[in-house]
Amino acid sequence: MPAHDEEPFLASAVGEVVNGLRSVGRAFEIVVVENGSTDATAAVAAGLAAEYPEVRTLSLAQADYGNALRHGFLAAEGRAVAIFDVDYYDLGFLERALEALNRPDGPSVVVGSKRGPGAEDTRAPSRKLVTWVFSTVLHVGFGLKVSDTHGMKVLRRDDVVALVQGSRFGTDLFDTELVIRAERAGMRVDELPVRVEETRPSRTSIARRIPRSIVGLARLRMVLWQEGRPQP
Repeated sequence: MPAHDEEPFLASAVGEVVNGLRSVGRAFEIVVVENGSTDATAAVAAGLAAEYPEVRTLSLAQADYGNALRHGFLAAEGRAVAIFDVDYYDLGFLERALEALNRPDGPSVVVGSKRGPGAEDTRAPSRKLVTWVFSTVLHVGFGLKVSDTHGMKVLRRDDVVALVQGSRFGTDLFDTELVIRAERAGMRVDELPVRVEETRPSRTSIARRIPRSIVGLARLRMVLWQEGRPQP
């Protein structure tokens, strides 16, 4: 669970996830990765680690969502690793994803899709449009098969740890690169529909995110082209 300037929201999010997972009797840990916060997020995270034995915290000097995800994944010790955001988590999705991963022929990655059949996206039309454009670029320019890459995911750690270690991009593109690389490596990537509801304003404005994403996708496309398609 990456956390940048999440002082008002972190305690309630972590508490809800802890209590929810305790109620179903699962063995679990929560790795909170504070990164570059300018408020008291680091102190709140430390307090949560003291309060809940299942919570561990990491702290990174620079604000970088993708780098926080990378460090959190590599620090996690479970067979399955869930990516949750402070403002976007769903224990129902987690249960369905774990059920899929635990099947003998289960996937390596389960993506929570905001755009697939059965999904419910309650965000503003402008944000839904950005998601549609981004996903369309990934389908056309990268051959992506699933409908989404951002947001909640559950991953089989042993299957994808090498991809995480070898990922090249951070910020907004870490999880996109990871899903693309998993598909290119011949891994099975499934998606489950989710409900999306914003609980706080986005950290990055659309005006800033669009050009940053365009430049990042162009660089990612070049890197993947230079590498060539790996053999499954």
